[in-house]
Amino acid sequence: MPDKEANSWLEKIQQQRKGKLKIYIGMSAGVGKSYRMLQEAHTLLRNGVNVKVGYIETHGRKETEALVEGLPVIPRRKVFYKGKELDELDVQAILLLYPEVVIVDELAHTNIPGSKNEKRWQDVLDIIDAGINVISAVNIQHIESINEDVKEITGVEVKERVPDKILQLADEVVNIDLTADELITRLKEGKIYDHSKVQQALTNFFQSEKILQLRELALKEVAGQVERKVDHEVIRDKPWRHEHFLACISSNHEMAQNIIRKTARLASYYNSKWYVLYVQTSKESSGKIPLATQRHLINNFKNATELGAEVLQVKDNHVAKVIMKIVEEKQITTVCIGKPHLNLFQVILRTNIFNQLLKTLSKNDVDLIILS
Repeated sequence: MPDKEANSWLEKIQQQRKGKLKIYIGMSAGVGKSYRMLQEAHTLLRNGVNVKVGYIETHGRKETEALVEGLPVIPRRKVFYKGKELDELDVQAILLLYPEVVIVDELAHTNIPGSKNEKRWQDVLDIIDAGINVISAVNIQHIESINEDVKEITGVEVKERVPDKILQLADEVVNIDLTADELITRLKEGKIYDHSKVQQALTNFFQSEKILQLRELALKEVAGQVERKVDHEVIRDKPWRHEHFLACISSNHEMAQNIIRKTARLASYYNSKWYVLYVQTSKESSGKIPLATQRHLINNFKNATELGAEVLQVKDNHVAKVIMKIVEEKQITTVCIGKPHLNLFQVILRTNIFNQLLKTLSKNDVDLIILS
């Protein structure tokens, strides 16, 4: 299987000069992402490809360390930070050596302060922009829009995150899948962590029900990537409608966060352009809402932008009219709103403008999603 995958990847990278990105994704540490990358590197090397290891994290796993042998490794950049010597990916060395393919592990890693880029995924984008192909890896819990779902499953908020756009930019996303039992067996055999940490891991992260839910997230993510490739690469008899999503938010911080996150997931699934609309009514003018609310609003705009949205801010007292205008201007196919405070049917019956909104959406064949 690794040989077949490597040959397929080899065909892709020989087609164009522009750097391509392949990402191995997994539900957790220990599924074998680094191992698979190194297997692929050996296959590429046997095929005469100039492949180098830019950064690999073996975590002391003997099987993985054994695979590093025989591969050309680019030395890491030594950096002193707070009195300690630390290792970082040497982007400049990679650009100077200019291999055809470079292995860069730990895509979600945060670089040491003072580095050119704050995050390793930004380093990877620089490498790809230079025309070098990259094979990388990430765990599902590091993907930005899934962060809240992961927190709900595991009880842990993952701080190091990768924006969804990186997966959308990838030419290939491969899921390294194991059953919960297989992963727990690997843990007990000491193949993931040192034996002294096994019991703690079993009582915290590595519980069957948690692994199962994370596995579902990983499988769904990769299925979405495959569907996007089908949409863009498979020739169809009929023209395909491009999805455009519109998330309508207010200054209610928690509801806005929820709408942004869920719309981001939908847009990511369909690989679609999406917008966040905030209509500032006279009741929400800067002088009438607390500073804390204003800060939350700005943070939500920033978060939406990082997730790939275009933020639209409009001052108007007629929210539904603004939504109708944006729907037609931006050719929106799906509008996402929060659950109204009033009973929805009461709103429809009492509010003529809401009736007009529904008619406009219906006329333009636009879906309306009311998020809990």
